[in-house]
Amino acid sequence: MFERPDAGERAILVHLNLQAGQEDLDELKELTQSAGAQPIHVVTGSRHRPDPKYFVGTGKLDEIKSATIEYGADIVIVNHPLSPSQERNLEKALEVRVVDRNGLILDIFAQRAQTFEGKLQVELAQLKHLSTRLIRGWTHLERQKGGIGLRGPGETQLETDRRLLAVRIKQIQQRLEKVEKQRHQGRSKRKKAEIPTVSLVGYTNAGKSTLFNTLTGADIYAADQLFATLDPTLRNLPLANGGDIVLADTVGFIRHLPHELVAAFRSTLQEASEADLLLHVIDASAEERDDTIIQVNRVLNDIDAGNIPQIRVYNKIDLLESVSPHIDYDAHGKPVAVWISAQNGDGIDLLHRALAECFASSKVVKTCYIPASKAGLKAKWFGHVKVLSETLDEQGNSTIKIEIDQKHLGLLKDISIDA
Repeated sequence: MFERPDAGERAILVHLNLQAGQEDLDELKELTQSAGAQPIHVVTGSRHRPDPKYFVGTGKLDEIKSATIEYGADIVIVNHPLSPSQERNLEKALEVRVVDRNGLILDIFAQRAQTFEGKLQVELAQLKHLSTRLIRGWTHLERQKGGIGLRGPGETQLETDRRLLAVRIKQIQQRLEKVEKQRHQGRSKRKKAEIPTVSLVGYTNAGKSTLFNTLTGADIYAADQLFATLDPTLRNLPLANGGDIVLADTVGFIRHLPHELVAAFRSTLQEASEADLLLHVIDASAEERDDTIIQVNRVLNDIDAGNIPQIRVYNKIDLLESVSPHIDYDAHGKPVAVWISAQNGDGIDLLHRALAECFASSKVVKTCYIPASKAGLKAKWFGHVKVLSETLDEQGNSTIKIEIDQKHLGLLKDISIDA
C-alpha cells in the first residue's frame, strides 16, 4: 500500500458530466483554492452513470494516472460524492490521496471554524464521514491479534476504531445539545422582548459578511473566497423607525450542500429557520445568479425555512453597468428586493428603509397613573412596554410614560390612561 501524505497542495481535478446531477467545474476550482490546494490540471469526461468500482471508466482512470505522474500531483479531487469503496479503489490505483467533493467541503469547514460550537459541528460531520471510510488505506487494521499472550476478545483494530468513533460522536452530540439549549434560551428571550430576528442567507461568497459589517459596524472576517466565515454572528441593529432588530450572519450555502453538513449545522442554521425575516443576499454580477437563488431556496426548504418572508438583496451592483441602487415593491407595496453594493455602501440607506417598512411599528405612547395600591401591576408589563419616564408623588403614586404595542393595550385596562 502507498504511503499516504499528510497534506497535498498540487491537485488534479476530475470532473465528469453525468445525466443525473451536475456540479460546476469553476466552483470546484474555487473550493480547491479555498482549501489551500493548487489546481494544476483538470481531467474531464462524460458518462451515463458512474462506474461502480472506480466511478470513472478504466480509460479515464489511465488518463488520471498519467496526469498525476506528469504533473507530480499530491492529491486527486473528484467533483462528485464517492462511495467508500470507490474512494479506496481510486487511491489504490492512483497511489495518491483521493478526496471527493464532500470531503473537500468538510476540510474547508474544518479550517474556517473558530467557535467552540463550530468546531464541534465540523468534527461531528467529519467523524460521520470518516466512519464509513475507516479501512481506506489501512488494510492491516482488519487482522485479528493472535498468538500466545496476544489473544483477546477477538475485536479487530478496525472494530475498536469504529467503537471509539461511535463513543466520540455521542459525546459531541451531547455537547451540541447543551449549546443548542443555550441558543434556544437566547432566542426565547428575544421573542419575549419582541425583538425581531433577521438572518442573512445566501450562496457562499455573495457578500453576506461584508453586508453584515456595513450594517452593524462589526468586524467579522470577510474575504473573496468560498466559506470565508463559518460561525454565526449576531448583532443588534437599530431601525430608522426607532425599533430594533437582531441581525444574524449565517454560513453560506452551496450547490448540493452535503447532507452530513446540513444535519451537523442544523442548530446553527436554526437562526435562519426561526427568523422573522430573511435577507437573501445575491451576487448580482454572477452569471449563474438565477441558479444560485434556486440552490439557496432548496437548502432553506431542507431546514424548514422555505416559508419565511424574505427580501432579496442584490449585492455587488458596482460591478454592473447602468444599475443604480433602488427598491423593488410588490403589488401590495411591500419591499421584495433591494439593489445595493455592500462594498462601497451604495443603497445601504435603502436597505435600512426596507427593513423599517417591514417592521413598521404599531407602538403607541401612553401616560399611565398607577396608585400605590396597584404598584404590583407594573410587574405584568415586563418585556411588553418601554418606560420612557416615571415620577412618584409623596404617597407613592406613579405617573409613567410608556411605549407599548397596540396589541398589548389590554395590560393597561385596570389603570387610568391618558393618550
